[in-house]
Amino acid sequence: MLRDAWQHAPTHRKVWALAAPMILSNLSVPLVALVDSAVVGHLPHAYQLGAVAVGSSLYILLCGVLVFLRMGSTGFAAQAAGRNDGGALRQILLQGLLLALALALLLGALALPLSDLALRLMNPSAELDHLARDFFQVRMLGLPATLANYALIGWLLGTQNARGPLAILLITNLLNVLLDLLFVLGLQWGVVGAAWASVIAEWMGAAVGLWLARRALRRYAGRIDWPALRRWLSWRPLLATNRDLFIRSLALQGVFFLLTLQGARLGDATVAANALLLNGLLLTAFALDGLAHAVEALCGHAIGAADRVALRRTLLVAGGWSLLASLSFALVFALAGQLFIQMQTDIDAVRVVAYQYLPYLAGLPLIAVWSYLLDGLFIGATRAREMRNAMLLALSLSLPLGWFLQPLGNHGLWLTFLGFMALRGICLGGYAWLISRAPDGFGSVKEGLPISTEPTR
Repeated sequence: MLRDAWQHAPTHRKVWALAAPMILSNLSVPLVALVDSAVVGHLPHAYQLGAVAVGSSLYILLCGVLVFLRMGSTGFAAQAAGRNDGGALRQILLQGLLLALALALLLGALALPLSDLALRLMNPSAELDHLARDFFQVRMLGLPATLANYALIGWLLGTQNARGPLAILLITNLLNVLLDLLFVLGLQWGVVGAAWASVIAEWMGAAVGLWLARRALRRYAGRIDWPALRRWLSWRPLLATNRDLFIRSLALQGVFFLLTLQGARLGDATVAANALLLNGLLLTAFALDGLAHAVEALCGHAIGAADRVALRRTLLVAGGWSLLASLSFALVFALAGQLFIQMQTDIDAVRVVAYQYLPYLAGLPLIAVWSYLLDGLFIGATRAREMRNAMLLALSLSLPLGWFLQPLGNHGLWLTFLGFMALRGICLGGYAWLISRAPDGFGSVKEGLPISTEPTR
């Protein structure tokens, strides 16, 4: 049965029809971080690169806990597309955008005091602290556009439209790169110039996304049930799923924040070196997420259509390609890791520190790949509760490990991080096994019930 599933050519074509555009678009995201690091990393002081690392980590922490806006939209849209329910697709999109706007306004009011507290906990140098605050404050102007893009990309992916997310992310990130070079090197705006480049690019991406969503809806007949939007039961499935995804994302971003916080306490060169290494992880994660996104859309569609054979085929084919991709990344970092660091900075103190921890980066792809793949399955099935529980379990087991390894300094920090990523995959795999053993398996969507446009009785 496994051999037949792997040899099913139509499934390979479907997976790559979605994965290839998403890999290209996803890779543009860490490439922007690499450009930021490369541009600012060639300024004269380590604290300038550290300021971008810290300011970006604060913004990514804020946005990362809200990535559920994409995840939640994908699963529901995929299942609605599987039912060919155009009314539900319109309602899901509108609800996602309204939720994105509300959260942007709320977090915009809370972000500055929370960032002040975070910087005090990091206790960075005075120069780094000042520049990190300036960077973060400018980046916050792009928050509404960032969150809208989450909802738009998730919705488009759920309709198996991979070209839409590709267009959004490529336009956003290529514009970001061009403006980065112009503002930082051309106009000499320094660290703040990198922030303005991101803000302008994010708003342009949101405008493109709205236009693409409008075009995509022409293929699906239906209309929005406006009275249903005023009823709690119409929002409950999306909010319940997003609640669990929020908790899951909060825990994940907390891990990355702790990694930055502990690195900052070890010195400017260490936090900068860790940021360069994490760019490698981002590069790996976003590429492998392209295959995970294909799993989200195809598994969600199979569940909506009640096609268990297609579900199994998708998981096996995407899993095989994910393993091959992770092996490739591990080899690249093992053989060309120093070149990867040299491309990002010419500050000797940062390079020397980063070289010491390259083996951890080389091992990460093989450890992390399983959590990315299984995330795709759970998102497509809108099994948010299990994703949340697996993340919290992995975090609770990792914290004692981090405390025990603290005397090892940055080595202990990286060993803890690798342990956390391994535990994520193990916990998700355990939940997947338990669900597959149940009579209904992944064919039943429990908390994440498909959104209906029919009046509630």
